[in-house]
Amino acid sequence: MATETGDGMLYGIYRNRVGEPTTHDEVRGYWVFLTGLVLGTLGILLFLPSESAVGTSGLTLREGSIFVAAVGLAMLVAGPVMRLPLQSWANWAAYVGQAVCFVAAAWFVLVFPAEWSVETGYQPVIVLYGVGLAIITLGGIVGPLLVGVTREDLEASEGRAAQLESELAAVREERDRLEGELEQARRESESDATASADLQATLDSIRTSLARFELYEDGANEWRWRLRHRNGNVVADSGQGYTRKHNAQKGMQSVRRNALGATTLLFEREEALPDEEDAFEPVEERESQATFELSEDSAGEFRWNLRHDNGNILGDGGEGYASRSNARRAIDRVREYVGPADYLWFDPAGFEVYRDAADEWRWRLVHRNGNVLADGGEGYSRRNDANRAVDRIREGVDDLAFEVYEDNAGEWRWRARGGNGQIVADGGEGYSARDEADEAVERVREYAPEADALDIGRAAFEIYEDAGGDHRWRLRHRNGNILMDSGEGYDSRSGARDGIESVKRNAPNAETDA
Repeated sequence: MATETGDGMLYGIYRNRVGEPTTHDEVRGYWVFLTGLVLGTLGILLFLPSESAVGTSGLTLREGSIFVAAVGLAMLVAGPVMRLPLQSWANWAAYVGQAVCFVAAAWFVLVFPAEWSVETGYQPVIVLYGVGLAIITLGGIVGPLLVGVTREDLEASEGRAAQLESELAAVREERDRLEGELEQARRESESDATASADLQATLDSIRTSLARFELYEDGANEWRWRLRHRNGNVVADSGQGYTRKHNAQKGMQSVRRNALGATTLLFEREEALPDEEDAFEPVEERESQATFELSEDSAGEFRWNLRHDNGNILGDGGEGYASRSNARRAIDRVREYVGPADYLWFDPAGFEVYRDAADEWRWRLVHRNGNVLADGGEGYSRRNDANRAVDRIREGVDDLAFEVYEDNAGEWRWRARGGNGQIVADGGEGYSARDEADEAVERVREYAPEADALDIGRAAFEIYEDAGGDHRWRLRHRNGNILMDSGEGYDSRSGARDGIESVKRNAPNAETDA
């Protein structure tokens, strides 16, 4: 059985309206069923006003209605079968059965009404259509009863998954051990190049990179290092010179050890950076001191929150869910996304670069109150293109031609055109008065040049200031949906930041108390 999920438009609608899919066939089966329901209903409605086709030639309304209804019936039967967690051959049986039914329906169009008997019909067409339905039935009924997936199969799959997790953990341990041996070998003797090269080769086989470190002596006879991408761009450098080559190598290796897996904290200005002596606790996987609580509210919706062992609520889902399973899926998404999610302080606005449901990269300018001030309007195939679009807006906002106009619905909107006349940004929403649209343009002019930017992977934290002056945070998926929020306000930004770090530490391994 397939376990992957897709990111196309139909998958996005399914996720937002139905629930988180577990297989490709679950989503396909739903849309096949829905299409069959529509076609079947349409065929019946078309048949009612149709007249007998006896003595006529060419395509008739009755002929078309029967064809549409026949195709719809096959899809209506096959859709639920495709959604079941069956073995692959059963799903293929549903596909083949639909194809056979479609061929029978097409054959019907060729023989109707000239060769169609009112009393007996046309036996080959009827038999072929029945064979198609039988094939679908074989996959949907006989498959689960005879050779379907059993509980033992599921347990075996879970066992294999646990084995893969164990093997992955062993690889990580081996990697850490090799890195430790490499560092020890370099400390003991710089001349032991052979052993270091062997260890480095082993590490390279585990973890590859598109960049390389370069160690060199500058004009002042000091040793420096830089990390350069294969395209020639310098990604990072030592920032200072070292009097000895050995010390420069130690600084370079410190970056190797600490950069992998490091989280990101963005500051709006240099003055806000903490002192070098200001120590901090890195986020690491540890035993959770919190529990996800899942309950049903008075309106019959299921809600959840993350409660620390000391009784404090660290965060909640913010919205209700129609079923307990959907709420559990939301908790699972938080567990998956919260650990590696970066976060950005909006002061007073920030750019977000994210990937949408169609797998395209987009940008938006978000105010600290959560409102989207502007977006690019179009998607990009590469993240770098979206980042360059943000840079163009930042650096050239004064050169853009802003247009305020009234749309067909009577709302006022704005858009900005670049030097080539193309639309490079818009407000995304309409305003009831022109003055409001003009004010939105001025906010974009004011905030865009100094706004920080954050690349959103699958999700990111946002720290913002609410209308009451309190600082809050929320975990936003790259598609714009809010996965989790703080639930309460903090007196300071540092309080909101500490709240995020607590969630990062406790959420990934927190148990669920239903």
